[in-house]
Amino acid sequence: MAEKRTIDLKRFQERLHKMAVTADDFQKVWEQFDEDSNGYIEGKEIETFLRTLLKGDGGGQDETISDGLLADLTKEIMEKYDANLDNKIEMSELAEMLQPEENFLLLFRSTAGLNSSIEFMETWRKYDTDKSGYIESQELSKFLEDALKKCGKEITPDKLQEYTQTMLSLYDSNNDGKLELKEMAKLLPVKENFLKRFEGPLMPSKDGHKTLSKADFERVFNHYDRDGNGMIEGDELKGFLKDLMEHEDDAKSKKYSDEDLEEMCQILMKHLDLDGDGTLDLVELKMLFCPLG
Repeated sequence: MAEKRTIDLKRFQERLHKMAVTADDFQKVWEQFDEDSNGYIEGKEIETFLRTLLKGDGGGQDETISDGLLADLTKEIMEKYDANLDNKIEMSELAEMLQPEENFLLLFRSTAGLNSSIEFMETWRKYDTDKSGYIESQELSKFLEDALKKCGKEITPDKLQEYTQTMLSLYDSNNDGKLELKEMAKLLPVKENFLKRFEGPLMPSKDGHKTLSKADFERVFNHYDRDGNGMIEGDELKGFLKDLMEHEDDAKSKKYSDEDLEEMCQILMKHLDLDGDGTLDLVELKMLFCPLG
């Protein structure tokens, strides 16, 4: 008789660690099931979630866990985490099964997530306290500490330093001990690049062909004019330029920096700011997309 196979929460967690399931892997699977983005999955969805998570091991159906074993595992998880017995479970609770650094990254992103590149640029400006164009180690520590406090997490200085080094090891691609803007954008991705709602290059072609209609351009302007004052300026303009650079065809290989964004802002102001007020209104910005009127 074949030996009966069992799996409990500890063994399942060990298995995820062996598979090196990352925060990105976990979040992609989670988003398949939490369709309304309320932070919970419930009922039979939990079993399906766990099985789907295991498909990362070779990309196929995991046949070593039967429906019965998976049901037992789900029951154990619910007994441990479903304190109010509502048959729902939060992402942060399930994420405790991941490796500590991946669990932290997932928790961090779920609490510090940004809706737009304007919010990203505001965050960048707030924590680049010395205006060096980089988020250095101490600045990154302060950023992580504030993000954790927002979700009610208090950590020791030693643990904060550990988390800071973990983030640098994951996102400091040139190992210079600090994060440039493009690296920080990978650590803290925005929920949506608004410009990706529009297909194809947005800048006019050499023959003057325009991608954006008048109505589309007005939608773009109104999105980045977040305070509704009829002008795009400061972090609004830099957020717009960040999204524009990421939208264009060469964006994946282009390594833009804070200095690049500042230089582009100055170029736009020089050529488009007709009244010299340091901002771009709808008519002025329209010249970038519709130079032929």
